[in-house]
This record gives sequence, C-alpha cells and structure tokens, in this order.
Amino acid sequence: MAELFVTNFNKNFTGVSATAANVIRQQIKHHDLHLVGYPLPGCPDPITLTQARLLCKQPPQGRDFAIWHVRRNPEMRAAIWSRDVLKLPIRIVFTSAAQRLHSTYPRWLIRQMDAIVATTDIAARYVAKVRAVVPHGVDTDLFTPAQNRASAWAELGYGGDIGLATIGRIRPEKGTEVFVETMANLLPKFPQARALVIGRAGREHQKFLTSLHARVAAAGLSDRILFPGEIPAAKLPQLMRGLSLVLQLPRYEGYGMVPLEGMASGVPFVGTKAGYYEAFSAQGNAGTTVSVGAADQATEAALSILNDPLRHARMSQAARDIALHGFSAASESAGIESVYQDLWRS
Repeated sequence: MAELFVTNFNKNFTGVSATAANVIRQQIKHHDLHLVGYPLPGCPDPITLTQARLLCKQPPQGRDFAIWHVRRNPEMRAAIWSRDVLKLPIRIVFTSAAQRLHSTYPRWLIRQMDAIVATTDIAARYVAKVRAVVPHGVDTDLFTPAQNRASAWAELGYGGDIGLATIGRIRPEKGTEVFVETMANLLPKFPQARALVIGRAGREHQKFLTSLHARVAAAGLSDRILFPGEIPAAKLPQLMRGLSLVLQLPRYEGYGMVPLEGMASGVPFVGTKAGYYEAFSAQGNAGTTVSVGAADQATEAALSILNDPLRHARMSQAARDIALHGFSAASESAGIESVYQDLWRS
C-alpha cells in the first residue's frame, strides 16, 4: 500500500505545480508514492481522488497512517474530509509559502493540518504547527547551463544574439508592465537583444495585456519585445539555457521559482525585493534586487550586468553553484522527509 499521496488539483502548470513536481521527482526514489489529480512533468501518472481514498482505507504496511501532502485550498479541503469525515488513516502535511496573513477560510483550513512546512522564516510567522522551514528547491538535473549560450539562444528562433525574459502570469501583481518599461529603456542600448514575456493573461487581465502591446508598439519595439504565450513546462529548461538574464519584477511574490530555475541554468537575475529573491541573490553574487515598481533601477541593474562580460560570467557560475548547493530539490526533499518521519514516529 502506498504511504505517500501528493495532490495536484490545478490543471494549469503554476509555480506551485513546479515546486511539487521538483520534490516528487526526488521522493519517488524513496517512497511508494501516488500523485493525485492532474499530471506533472516527470512524475508518476496521477490517480483520482476517489482512487486515493480507496487506497487509504487501510494503513500502509509498517505504518499507522499514510501521509497526504497538500499545497492548495481545495487539496486541504479534500484531505480534511478524507481524514475527519471518511475516517481514513491519514495525516496531512501542508506547504505554506505566503509571506502575508491568509484570509479567514484558508486560515481555518491550515489550522486543521497535522504539520506545516514553511518555505521561509517570514512565511512561518503567519501559520501555526510549523514543523520545519524548508526553502523550495530547483531540479538541478533538469535545469542545467548551456555548453554554448549563443547557440542555445539561436536554436530558440526568436532572433537577435541575446535573450532576456520574464516568466509568469501576465498581470499587474507580477509587475509585467515594469518589465516592459525596463525593456523599453534597455533595448535601444542593445540592438542585438530580444525580450520575451513568457506566460498568459487570464480573462480578467486581457485589457492589461492589450495595454502592454500598445506600450510596446508606441516604443517601436514590437519586433523585439515578444509575447510567445505560455510555454509548456517540458520546454522551459531549453528556454532557460538560452537566456542571458532573467528579470522578475513582481509587486508581491510568495517565494518565486523562476530566478532559481534561471540560476540552475547559469543565468543571473534582476528581481524586486519580493519573494525570496534577496536570499537567492547571495549578496549580489547571483542576482540583483531593486525596489518594487522601479523600472529605472531595474534598467540600471540589468545594464550593469550585461555591459560587463566578466561580471556576467562570474555571476553565471555563482548562480549555478548557489542553486546546486543551497537551493536544490534534493535538499528540499530531505527537509520535508524529516517532517514525514517525525509524524510517523509520533
């Protein structure tokens, strides 16, 4: 009988999905594990919630209960129902990344958890029952540096000699317009550069997306600031290997995996003072952080990196080393494993 069930109830591939997939690919080496819900890249084929509940009618061999690891409100709700109403022998672990107070209903759900893993010390302040603080990690076997960055970029087919990108949902909270403004400032100084806005805008943000296209057109940069849409997760490592710089400029970020994925690929970053970006930067060795909404600061930071090839090379190497030794998925999996073992022992 399986002893570990990891839920993924969101059909879209989000930052939460990425972090779950990174850990699952490590956990399947050590556990009889089932993914429940929607598929994730490189992970076992998922089963349904009904199937998971059927498999949990009896505890796994040698254990008093199975563990369900959840990361979203609907997943917490389903797990609570399974444990408290259906009386299945399970315990629930929740990963909390939010660096702000949850609203009333999520707070109630979180209080019902058996154990909580916080991703940062700040996130841990807003929840109880924290068993460990375990930063998210990146899959350093999947995200690797290119042998030749110029060739890797050319293979992507976007034109130009170097690539810059922001990756994530297109919306004001993610600071997408700050990236566009930064690129409008920067690209005239780098005629060989192309900038990518990777991601999609939800229905409620279509007007926002239209305004971005208008801003790009007004700057005469429609052929250089490109909107390729959402890229499948399986193709993201190839994209990362071709980039010269990642710029993530959100107003709010719970954690933020994109800079880490870039770092593991040997790509420095410019980010705002949000999420865990300052920790990733390692005092400026792997990236630079700027004030929220400050396109002028982001432009200056990007220029200082791109205009200095030796500094860029040093940051690229440091970025890879910091991701490998400080923020790997293997390290995250080990930290979470200690929480599971504490639960099973108790």
